[in-house]
Amino acid sequence: MYDFDGTLSPGSMQQHNLLPEMGYADADIFWQEVKALNREIDGDEILTYMHLLQQKEGDHMSKERLASHGACLPYFAGVDDWFPRITEYGKLRGLDVEHYIISSGLDEIIEGTTIRKHFKHIFASKYAYRDGKPLWPAAAVNYTGKTQYLFRINKGVLNQSDDKAVNRWIPMNERPIPFERMIFIGDGDTDIPAMKMLRYQHGVPIAVFDPVRFKGRDSDKVYNLIAEDRADHVCPADYRDKSQLDITVKGVLGRMARNAGYRP
Repeated sequence: MYDFDGTLSPGSMQQHNLLPEMGYADADIFWQEVKALNREIDGDEILTYMHLLQQKEGDHMSKERLASHGACLPYFAGVDDWFPRITEYGKLRGLDVEHYIISSGLDEIIEGTTIRKHFKHIFASKYAYRDGKPLWPAAAVNYTGKTQYLFRINKGVLNQSDDKAVNRWIPMNERPIPFERMIFIGDGDTDIPAMKMLRYQHGVPIAVFDPVRFKGRDSDKVYNLIAEDRADHVCPADYRDKSQLDITVKGVLGRMARNAGYRP
């Protein structure tokens, strides 16, 4: 499982094309507006940012336009070939590797990305549409909400609407993907509850950081993830073969294979 913003792609997915198209030369100004409005209404910050995007004039929020922004998103080094490489590595050790997204970013943008084909399912914030225009936020994936999607994957409930199925009791040994077979890769504050929960369930949370921005608040954030037992591993967001992250994930997969009785 992967977060998206700051995990697979530098910064937020909105900052690269969408916000400049809306007139924000500096994306920080938009996020400051979001925080100010959210304090005023005492609301959910994800819903607030989605509302502000929707309220701006223009056709920038059509599904087609958002997908076009996704098509030209930048990625961290190695992301393009990471997924087939890790899937193949797992296969050589008797593991069937699946990739999922759990993101507070926009599903409509992720759907347009060049790496979309690698994901079995995407859990992300999204709008309800009519006649090509967004009506309201249909789903908002916030901080604690990310833990819900770990349970959905754990139980094989690959949608955001079936609350009955995700709350149904299923014995741990009958769930399609046990928590201890999960690896969650994330970078920030919105990932902390999911990381903490997964660690408690004997899964493997891995925190990544942008090596270019690794200073100030970013280094403090990484320190806290380690000091507060939120993540098992911390690596630069470098997905290239033989990088620290590549070796770490392959090592975790090797341990999973060994625990499942695989013998080379």
